[in-house]
Amino acid sequence: MSRISDAFDDGPAFVPYLAVGDPDYESSLAYVEALERGGADLIELGLPFSEPIAEGPTIQSAVVRSLEGGMTPTRFFEFVEELDVDVPLVCMTYYNLIYQFGEEPGPRPFVEKAAEVGIDGFVVPDLPAEEADPLREACDEFDRDLVFIVAPTTRGERLERIMERVSGYVYVQARLGVTGAQDDVSEETGHSLDRLSQWDVPKAVGFGIKTGEHAANIVAGGADGIIVGSALVDIVAEGHESGDSAAEVADRLETKARELKDGALRGAEQRVPHPERQ
Repeated sequence: MSRISDAFDDGPAFVPYLAVGDPDYESSLAYVEALERGGADLIELGLPFSEPIAEGPTIQSAVVRSLEGGMTPTRFFEFVEELDVDVPLVCMTYYNLIYQFGEEPGPRPFVEKAAEVGIDGFVVPDLPAEEADPLREACDEFDRDLVFIVAPTTRGERLERIMERVSGYVYVQARLGVTGAQDDVSEETGHSLDRLSQWDVPKAVGFGIKTGEHAANIVAGGADGIIVGSALVDIVAEGHESGDSAAEVADRLETKARELKDGALRGAEQRVPHPERQ
């Protein structure tokens, strides 16, 4: 068992995401630490990349703010070292940054440095499972997890290849498209959880979760955790545009995190056993 998979042991895990360095380094530190106070069980830290193809407008804007503020892979690692949190940390980024980090191309130097500063695992949206063996090998060498995203359309051999390589948790994409907060919960989620029931790895659902009620519905439907990004990034963006202090924004993030965690816990109480997920 890893620190990441352990985060799912005591009930549904709340997994928030923020882009590191948005809108600046010091504020971002305060914001990530606020998420832990609000109940985060593990945190996805976005290392910004100039072409975030899987992201919707909200997170794309966060990436722009972070890059304009000077965020780089080296600065990202400094940020992780400076963070004062006790929960597991997952780096969410794109493979180009991982592959090009060392003096020689390849994922090993990035994974080695990430392990050194306290990153527990990785989500790499643009890396197909068929091409992930070098990263998987580096993760195994340094005892890190490699999380894959499973879309509503992922089936057959492709799904099997993903599940052979995944560890920590599987990121279950709740709907087709790019990231972004939504006003409803997709019916595709239950079907995706059914397809994954045969594999003994935590299933965390993301894409579109915005409220505590959404979180409750997702967990009641069988998810082991919820992943929330855009709804939190919106709070950062609104605070930045309004000129609010970092402390004010951090308080709002902590409150929102608590709402989402409480919703997940309510969902666990409402859960009805599903025969295909026993």
